[in-house]
Amino acid sequence: MRVGLVQLCASDDPQENLLTVSNYIAEAAGKGAKFVLTPEVTNCVSASRSHQRAVLATEDDDLTLSMLQSEAARHGIWLLIGSLALKARDEERFVNRSFLISPKGQIAARYDKIHMFDVAISDVETYRESDGYRPGSKAVLADMDGVPLGMTICYDVRFPYLYRGLAKSGAKIMTIPSAFSRETGEAHWEVLLRARAIETGSFVLAPAQCGTHAVSKGRQRSTYGHSLVIDPWGRVLLDGGTSPGVHTVALNVEEVDDVRRRIPSLAHERDYTKA
Repeated sequence: MRVGLVQLCASDDPQENLLTVSNYIAEAAGKGAKFVLTPEVTNCVSASRSHQRAVLATEDDDLTLSMLQSEAARHGIWLLIGSLALKARDEERFVNRSFLISPKGQIAARYDKIHMFDVAISDVETYRESDGYRPGSKAVLADMDGVPLGMTICYDVRFPYLYRGLAKSGAKIMTIPSAFSRETGEAHWEVLLRARAIETGSFVLAPAQCGTHAVSKGRQRSTYGHSLVIDPWGRVLLDGGTSPGVHTVALNVEEVDDVRRRIPSLAHERDYTKA
């Protein structure tokens, strides 16, 4: 299976981002990718809640979602929309939602980010994602033509029990679309992703936002880039660097079973007394 990772430097203009990502999806499909993935917040990178309220829509009314469903059908590909920032119907906070789209353009699965990025990286760089976004509460194992897929988003990567649970439920590929900060990306991005791959004996596909993002309102944000594909042995198969673009690589999903036979750690858990 050839996969294509789209690396974006999205702005806070959903229509502008839609045109860019549609072109990248077409490019990935043209390179033979049958599974294409985009990063977290594909539609809008913004720290301004008022701007988000002005430009975002609910899932039923979101133009990016409907158009990318059409793109998946047009190219006959599986498409992971890494996530979309969307309005929720029942409260003021938004949702950060990932979608798996089938080659017929249908929503095969959706996942709401569980773990919120509430951190103080430095005196000048703080995030309170939970102020603007409602966390999800359900792990999602999707079926992509018989390949079990564990859907996660960005900060989830710091919670290994989520990935172990998905792997024990059968996931062979973990998707981790992200918009990692530069400081934490330089220190932790690759090692966290490799750890999740090694611990679970899974492929990890992590499309990322990159660069300094153009915003019309609110604080400007910079993200790390380096979209990665990692195999079940922990080897980096693809690194997208720091510029927007499309990168493809071929995967052999049967490698998952081979690695899990060689190191069957998923079956070796034991009960223990807490300290």
